[in-house]
Amino acid sequence: MPDAVRRTLVLGGTRSGKSAYAEDLLPSDLPVRYLATARIDPADGEWTARIDVHRARRPSTWTTVETAEVAAELLRSHPDPMMVDDLATWLTGAMDDAGSWSDEPGAPAELAHQVDALVRAVRDCRCRVVLVSAEVGLGVVPETRSGRLFRDELGALNARLAQVCDEVVLLVAGIPLKLR
Repeated sequence: MPDAVRRTLVLGGTRSGKSAYAEDLLPSDLPVRYLATARIDPADGEWTARIDVHRARRPSTWTTVETAEVAAELLRSHPDPMMVDDLATWLTGAMDDAGSWSDEPGAPAELAHQVDALVRAVRDCRCRVVLVSAEVGLGVVPETRSGRLFRDELGALNARLAQVCDEVVLLVAGIPLKLR
């Protein structure tokens, strides 16, 4: 794979500036495919407002693709750089789709299949890609089973993505720390 093709994973906590930092890694005056993973709930005004802030910040040269099918989008032949924001939201949806929250039979295998497909797609993506994900493993142990499950699954996903990325950056209090 040519040196010009780079995969960057940007991690950070809530309001750490990870999305804005990731956006600044890509050209604002050229086409970029922005893969937005948030599932919109019209009844949740606060969530919609958060999404609107992200949308308003994107340059007009960028194309937003609202999708849960991140792996498929990464593998499509696009010459333009891509950004995925964010993988914690994607994982929440994947866990919903797999029935992970209720110990449904087959749920762990279905989720593992989706995670494997995403990691392979990031590894095999032919264009510049910047991934944004939350870092949730630095705080207290969640009180609920679902909280612990999510924390563990996201930590494992982030670790696997870091293995296939050329660059990994952690934002703490708005300050980027280059890990690789």
